[in-house]
Amino acid sequence: MYFAGAFEALEEARVRYLVVGGVAVVLHGFVRATGDLDIFVDLERENVERFLSVVKAQGYLPKPPVPLEDFADPEKRRSWVEEKGMLVFSLFHQERQHELVDVFVVERIPFEEAYARRKIVNADGITVSLVSLRDLITLKRLAGRPQDREDLKALESKLERENG
Repeated sequence: MYFAGAFEALEEARVRYLVVGGVAVVLHGFVRATGDLDIFVDLERENVERFLSVVKAQGYLPKPPVPLEDFADPEKRRSWVEEKGMLVFSLFHQERQHELVDVFVVERIPFEEAYARRKIVNADGITVSLVSLRDLITLKRLAGRPQDREDLKALESKLERENG
């Protein structure tokens, strides 16, 4: 898992985050290809600054032509959403450009509530904060893309079995 170093660094820096998207689907037990890591971070300024320190130290740069530090500015994030329709801030690794990280620019669901419901998992010996199954289903419904609809079938089936 090429994100292992990032997960370790996020945990060590005490960044409040949740893994969402395709990696979350995999960590919830499904086989699925995914090319990026989608994460949801607590947008409180100090947490965002810790997050940015980690991704910078790990070698990630923003795909949009803006300074990495702009992500810490709530007004800039708001303008990205309102003026550009941006939902995620995309990062790529400067040496391994296939390593992509997408970070939510806005709270699609309330972070505090989702964080309280998170699942702590061990992935290859690394602690990962994983979005709950119910919250992942909610996020997939909100996204509504073809792959999300496919993921929903499997995730909803698992939820039904768990609630059986």
